[in-house]
Amino acid sequence: MGRVDYLAMKTDVDTVAIVKSDVEELKLAAKKLLTDVSNLGGLAFGVSFVKWIASFSAIYLLILDRTNWRTKMLTSLLIPYIFLTLPGVIFNFLSGDVGKWIAFVAVVLRLFFPKHFPDWLEMPGSLILLLVVSPHFLVHHIRGGWIGSVISLFIGCYLLQEHIRVSGGFRNSFTQPRGVSNTLGIILLLVYPVWALIIRV
Repeated sequence: MGRVDYLAMKTDVDTVAIVKSDVEELKLAAKKLLTDVSNLGGLAFGVSFVKWIASFSAIYLLILDRTNWRTKMLTSLLIPYIFLTLPGVIFNFLSGDVGKWIAFVAVVLRLFFPKHFPDWLEMPGSLILLLVVSPHFLVHHIRGGWIGSVISLFIGCYLLQEHIRVSGGFRNSFTQPRGVSNTLGIILLLVYPVWALIIRV
C-alpha cells in the first residue's frame, strides 16, 4: 500500500472577483432602469419610483434595527428621513385621521401603561407623532423642496459613513454577513436625494 494523494479542493472564494461581478451587474441593472424609466414617462416617474424605494429602504433599516440585527448606527435619524421621503399617498393617509388615532393610542399607552408599551414601538410612534403634528411650512416647503432633499442626502451620507466606520472599512461592510443588507439599504437611501437634486438643478 503506497501513499494516497488526494485532490485538493479550493474552498476559498475569491471575494474580490465576486464583488466586482456584483458591481458590474448593479451597473447593468442601473442602466436598464434608467432606459426603462425614460421610456415610461421621463424623469418625473423616476423620482417618484426612487422615492418609494428610498422610503421602503429606510423602513427596512428601521425594522432591521428593531429586530435581532441591532446595529451601532444612529437609527433615530431614519425617522426624519422617512418623514422627508415618504410618498404623498402614504404621508397624507398617516397625517390624517388614521394617524391621529394611532398617535392618540400610542401616547395613551406610553403615559398610562408604560410597562405594556414595547421598546420597539418608540421609533414608529415618534414617526406617527411627527407626521401628525408637523407644521404646514415643514410639510409643504421643506419636505417637497430641495432643502428636504439636501437634509435627506446628509442623513444618508452620515449613516453610510457611520456604518462603514463601525464595520471596519468599506470592504468589511460588504463581507460581514449582516453588513451586506445594511450597506445596500443605506446606499438605497442615497439614491433618491441625489436623483431629486440632479433633476432640480
